[in-house]
Amino acid sequence: MKTNHLLLFCLAAGCGGLLLAEDATVPAAPDPGRPFVYRQWDHFSTANGLPNDHIFAVKVHGPKVWVGTEDGLACLDKRTGEWQSWGEKDGLPWRVVSSIDVNPKTGEVWLGLFGGGLARFSAGRFDHYHQLNSGLVNDVVYGVAVEHDNVWAATTAGASRYDTIGDKWSIYTEQNAPMEEIWNYGVCYNDGLVYLGVWGSGVLEFDIATEQWKDYLDPDREMEIDLYRDDGIIHVITTGVSYIEKALWVSTYFGVCRYDGRHWRGWYARESGLPSDFNNAVKGRSAQEAWYCTDKGVGALMDFDTDTWVTYTTDGVNHTGQAVIQRGEQVLATVDTGYNLSHNYALAVDFDGNDVWIGTSKGLCRGVGAGYYPRLQTPPSTTDPAGP
Repeated sequence: MKTNHLLLFCLAAGCGGLLLAEDATVPAAPDPGRPFVYRQWDHFSTANGLPNDHIFAVKVHGPKVWVGTEDGLACLDKRTGEWQSWGEKDGLPWRVVSSIDVNPKTGEVWLGLFGGGLARFSAGRFDHYHQLNSGLVNDVVYGVAVEHDNVWAATTAGASRYDTIGDKWSIYTEQNAPMEEIWNYGVCYNDGLVYLGVWGSGVLEFDIATEQWKDYLDPDREMEIDLYRDDGIIHVITTGVSYIEKALWVSTYFGVCRYDGRHWRGWYARESGLPSDFNNAVKGRSAQEAWYCTDKGVGALMDFDTDTWVTYTTDGVNHTGQAVIQRGEQVLATVDTGYNLSHNYALAVDFDGNDVWIGTSKGLCRGVGAGYYPRLQTPPSTTDPAGP
């Protein structure tokens, strides 16, 4: 309980003055709790079997973790702990794998290739799609997403959608979609909706049922600043999109934001747990939790309703790291996690049950989620301010 002197205006008839209530008490707001903090981390590099330490993509599917690197494709079988990798000598059409998705029905692995088009990996064989043999609009593919029997590719010259059953291609550019720019950075699919993150065009939504487009741009049209707070997408230079539980999470090079279908909320590093406003990717775990990969670490919004973050940064030279728990601008606790991220320049993230996988410019890491819980819990004791 906290004691304050409150000034009360008496509005009742005949009161005509100011009343001072001495020693009025105001209940302290209850502590909503603390988020889960990842304190155990595993690290993987070329020494473990990766073809290259520069990680562009990571995708978890069942017992396998697929990893796209600057020099080939890799896969970890979690059941055996063994790595396997593929390069151009093994049939991989292009050495730089920039994005990965898996068809949940067939198990086919789809690869976006940075300069090499699109590839399907199935039964040990690579099928190659590029500008000269298919309807792929450009060979520089930043993102790939499986939508039912279709595969979407986000490229530097628009988006392509491949009907794998009918063997038909659709191309979307400024000619038939609301793209003010055609440089597509990211794509995701969930719950009947495809979202494209477009450099200079914000976010585009494609409704599978109606095949209609909707665009999300900053309404004030100011590229340099966010003139009106939370009036729309925080910036039109988007780098990543993730849609889950009817919440759209967006990363940009100038902050991040969330949209629930009615309201936007944006964040900058100066007011949140974001390590930097320069964001490379985002992955939503729920409508409450999303992880943002930046050039200076990883910012995980663990509870949207209370604006509670955990920021992970590492000192790769000394193999140390820390997690900062923050509510808005207020730092609640700093936790020594030991060596967490493989490098602060983070490029990709995916979830594996309670675990989290993060690809960086110098290796791959896994946060082991033993005891993970969503959102917040009340700390069991005051001896550890970080809670469980």
